[in-house]
Amino acid sequence: MRLILGIGNPGRRYSFNRHNVGFMFLDYMAVKESIPFLPSKGNFYYAEGKINNSEYSLIKPTTYVNDSGGAALQALQFYDTNVEDLLIVVDDLNINFSEFRVRTSGGDGGHNGVSSIIYHLNSNQFPRIRIGIGASIEKGKMADYVLSDFSKEEMENLKKSFASCFTLTKEFIKGGIKKMIDANSRLSSENSDMN
Repeated sequence: MRLILGIGNPGRRYSFNRHNVGFMFLDYMAVKESIPFLPSKGNFYYAEGKINNSEYSLIKPTTYVNDSGGAALQALQFYDTNVEDLLIVVDDLNINFSEFRVRTSGGDGGHNGVSSIIYHLNSNQFPRIRIGIGASIEKGKMADYVLSDFSKEEMENLKKSFASCFTLTKEFIKGGIKKMIDANSRLSSENSDMN
């Protein structure tokens, strides 16, 4: 069972915040796959599906971003799944808006949600897709920026990124980290051919 956990804040007021791009991607995927989110007995909602006989579950913590790790641990325990079968989808201020990067493991990159997951799992050996929300932000304005909503135009651009991230996620579900990395290399070369 592969798990895809989006990082975000629960509640309607945060739905379209830049910080919630992980949740937004999971919503996009749930619509594409026609699977509903259901409440668990733990601190997360889940939506289960299958791609080519490979089972997966989308995980949305019901805790705030900074406490994402508890829900990640509960989901891993609930599904009895290994850390490397947990894919995190997260916003990243250090990446240009709507661009994305794949990492197989590593530090938190200054993101409190990823930091919480590393702490609770006692491991940084989980893959992640980092979706860029970066911009020139004045010092001291970062918190306001990540909690501001995307514009309609930005939302349209994000859908293109989500389509690519959906391709990568499907490869992860079917074959794990290596298949996702291979797919990312193909996407990168296709994009550079188009430029």
